[in-house]
Amino acid sequence: MGDALSNRYEFVYLFDVENGNPNGDPDAGNMPRVDPETNHGIVTDVCLKRKVRNYVELSRGNKTPNEIYVRERAVLIRAHERAHAAVGADSGQGKSGKRKGSEEEVTMARDWMCQNFFDVRTFGAVMSLDVNCGQVRGPVQMNFARSVDPVFPMELTITRMAVATEKEAESQQGDNRTMGRKHIVPYGLYRAEGYISAKLAQQTGFTDEDLNLLWESLINMLDHDHSASRGKMAARKLIVFKHDSELGNAPAHKLFDTVRVERKGSSEAAPRSFNDYEVTVDRSVVPNGVSLEEKL
Repeated sequence: MGDALSNRYEFVYLFDVENGNPNGDPDAGNMPRVDPETNHGIVTDVCLKRKVRNYVELSRGNKTPNEIYVRERAVLIRAHERAHAAVGADSGQGKSGKRKGSEEEVTMARDWMCQNFFDVRTFGAVMSLDVNCGQVRGPVQMNFARSVDPVFPMELTITRMAVATEKEAESQQGDNRTMGRKHIVPYGLYRAEGYISAKLAQQTGFTDEDLNLLWESLINMLDHDHSASRGKMAARKLIVFKHDSELGNAPAHKLFDTVRVERKGSSEAAPRSFNDYEVTVDRSVVPNGVSLEEKL
């Protein structure tokens, strides 16, 4: 692996959904998440990170140094056991049931996890289980994505023509049709903002190669995440701000303010495509020491 990042970054990520559910809320019958006061749609940072993890696993084959720690049906403690074995930590257990090991051994196990798992060195992880690998603060963090305009979730009735069991078929008395529900947003353009700390990257070993893989993931991940429930989702813009220094040359919020997303024409008609919006970047107010690149 190469050297860790030496520059701070921020980014603005725009993606949209058409006739789909970008992030259902299990506490609300899997309805699309919305701000109850404004009806703007919400997609959580955890949802976006999950899609990044899935793309890295799909494209890199879950191999070192780009294994994925938090993956479907993963038994996390097995990765911790691998880390302890790799660094030669004490395999015994103390009175509390936790794996013995000095502070130095836990630090070595934590470093091993960073070296081998992309999502640990990128997003961080709490790994203080019975086999302790410590905690990692990740250099890459994202806000919740929020729709540019209010969205109006719809609940559609769907029909199932088949049944699962003979008993269910008999109870239907020859009529196999049952009703279900599907939740969609007719259209929504979402904006997420992210931060990349050079100082934290140096602690986890997050490199320029990892950064390029992150950009690749954000650009391509939605093309490999299609499902019947998510509808048509697409990445539309990825605007990156690179600072000339580790600590940065301007406040993040001022850089985000240079990116404006506005409706074209009349705002009375409901937006139904990305073409209904105009994205502009005011490069004239980007301060010295910060460069801007549109990667998508």
